[in-house]
Amino acid sequence: MNTMNLGVTIIKSRRSVRSYIDKPLSDEIIKETLECGRLAPTAMNLQPWLLGVVTDRDLLKKIADFTDHGKFIAEAAACFVICGDKNAKYYLEDCCAATMNMITCLQSYGVGTCWVAGDKKEYGADICKLLEIPEPYSLTSLIPAGYPKEVKVPSKKPGKEIFFTNRWSPEEK
Repeated sequence: MNTMNLGVTIIKSRRSVRSYIDKPLSDEIIKETLECGRLAPTAMNLQPWLLGVVTDRDLLKKIADFTDHGKFIAEAAACFVICGDKNAKYYLEDCCAATMNMITCLQSYGVGTCWVAGDKKEYGADICKLLEIPEPYSLTSLIPAGYPKEVKVPSKKPGKEIFFTNRWSPEEK
């Protein structure tokens, strides 16, 4: 049976996008993206996150300037900001789940994204200060978002090199 599955199609079509056309995101897309982040799975239902969005051009430029590999954030229509409560044992896993939910939501609207790291990055504290994020929260991830100017398709490892059932056995491949 070969049936089309919308969720699988959305996930398989997602690519990292680092160049955007000059077109804002609608309030509906922003609201739904934040809502999808809020509904992410979370250990013990702690929901140890603050989820925000930056659309102000000056703030986007400042965030971009702080990053080491996110200079393109300055040209995004928006940048979603995911911060985690460092006192929660699984804040990183929970915030990564929220990040992926948000990226998938944006892809479903045809909005391009690129996950920009925050956790363990020196600039995280600067961005939190800029956005007035309170302690004990720290930056987990940034999601610059916008309508793609171009989409590059990177090569991925073939399944036979990375999949396994029950136990890893490279001889079976």
